[in-house]
Amino acid sequence: MPRPLTDLEKELVRLLQGDIPLVSRPFLPVAQKLGLSEAEVLEHIRRLQAEGIIRRFGAALRHREAGITANAMVVWQLPPEELKRAGEKLATFPEVTHCYQRQQRPEWPYNLYAVIHCHTREACEKLAARLAAAIGHNNYRLIFSTAELKKESMQYFIQEPPECRE
Repeated sequence: MPRPLTDLEKELVRLLQGDIPLVSRPFLPVAQKLGLSEAEVLEHIRRLQAEGIIRRFGAALRHREAGITANAMVVWQLPPEELKRAGEKLATFPEVTHCYQRQQRPEWPYNLYAVIHCHTREACEKLAARLAAAIGHNNYRLIFSTAELKKESMQYFIQEPPECRE
């Protein structure tokens, strides 16, 4: 069982789970809020990563704001014995941001999914054809997104609002 986090470590996680500023020293504001040096904050982060408490830092790109306005899900119906190989191959393409397997349903027989992002619908269509050729399965559907939905990271150690006092 993992060890309990200290109050300082919980506060560090609270500060890190939001947006990290795009500045040359992004951990300096965190250090200042915690009353620590930047080196101390980085050491805490390294230790929490080494212990597996912090697994990774990730970026959520708002692709539409970045000019990547066409995205789609490409779905295939593959034999179970081909899923692993095909999924691993699809995941090597830089335009594929998500690649996963889902259980088939009678009303929806697809079991391999790849989310792709391109600058145009036509580019998505061409990429889907390349992906299909790469895995040797041309029986796919391309489903385009019409809106960008919620993009939020998991939040831990949320501070509860103060209780109302009469």
